[in-house]
Amino acid sequence: MGNEESAPIDESIAPETLTERTVDAVAAYLNSGIPSKIIVMTGAGISTSAGIPDFRSPDTGLYANLARLNLPYAEAVFDIDYFRQHPEPFYALAQELYPGKFRPTITHSFIKLLHDKGLLMKLFTQNIDCLEREAGVPGDKIIEAHGSFARQSCIECKTAYPATDIKAHIEAKTIPHCHDCKGLVKPDIVFFGEQLPREFFESQSLLSEADLCIIMGTSLSVQPFASLPHMVKRSTPRILINKERVGQIGSDPDDVLILGDCDDGVRKLAEKCGWLDDLETLWAQTSLPNGSALGKGAPVAAAPKTKDEILEDEIAKLTQDIDETLTLSKRHDETVRKETLSSSHTHPRNAVYENKDGNLSHVFLSASQDGNVSDKRQVKDLKKDKERD
Repeated sequence: MGNEESAPIDESIAPETLTERTVDAVAAYLNSGIPSKIIVMTGAGISTSAGIPDFRSPDTGLYANLARLNLPYAEAVFDIDYFRQHPEPFYALAQELYPGKFRPTITHSFIKLLHDKGLLMKLFTQNIDCLEREAGVPGDKIIEAHGSFARQSCIECKTAYPATDIKAHIEAKTIPHCHDCKGLVKPDIVFFGEQLPREFFESQSLLSEADLCIIMGTSLSVQPFASLPHMVKRSTPRILINKERVGQIGSDPDDVLILGDCDDGVRKLAEKCGWLDDLETLWAQTSLPNGSALGKGAPVAAAPKTKDEILEDEIAKLTQDIDETLTLSKRHDETVRKETLSSSHTHPRNAVYENKDGNLSHVFLSASQDGNVSDKRQVKDLKKDKERD
């Protein structure tokens, strides 16, 4: 029961709980005092306006932008077996996604508003970004189906690892190891090859108690999370706030679809409920400490770049040019080999992640072993200039 197609319900069939299948009817139901056990289910779509990419969107999704890490396949960055051999790509990604760099969206604040009004029973989320927590939703109300950056531990002895220590490693672009057994440490994000958290399965019994289910920003294409909306009672209204219809939502009598941007959808619902001012006030409290206000509806003027930042941009651009040249060169080499050799030979990239210092500089600069020597020297010269400054 994932994202299969199903026919929308016949409009002639009357709803069983709501007065009608409209946003106004949902707002009236929320204000009636009847619902007090709301289940919310969320996916990456509620975080994209914060600047965090979703996973699968073509060109802009997370997997589409991992080519620079020289992975054998995009999903390898979350593969536990690959992580044991090459932890560097994941930590390169972790530095970009680590909590504290992104402001929660107004959709996250809507979930907090439900909690403040005593209506939220449980939030089931597929997201690992911790933005629900940063919006103020208590940890005991959250089921992080795929784990998150909230906790971290050794992959060998399972000993918990201090948050301050892993943050220091991520900022320094180094790999953390267990203080006890020296095994690799990673955030408690569920990788391919690992079991989902026990709490995810133990909390599913709550779904039959729900008197309202709100589903936001998810394709409902990944099991077993995709099955959750089908575990609520038929008489429980299901509200889908999403860019498109998914997961057979819309086929039951009390399904209501609010299609479009998630932030726009929650604003619309909050306005109908008479909660919009409360919601905007709550969201205003999530502004980042430096005064910036990331997220849709709050554009921020870019601050002037420092000399170091300008130099970093030059390094990044030069590195990108090198990568593009290497890609073209590699394609040419492969073509020549196919035409001239009876058997192909693997291009020597198997040592691309080796680094005696144990840091991630080679990952961030995409420095491969077969690069243009003069171009690499330019990158090194730029870095030396920065060090002298």
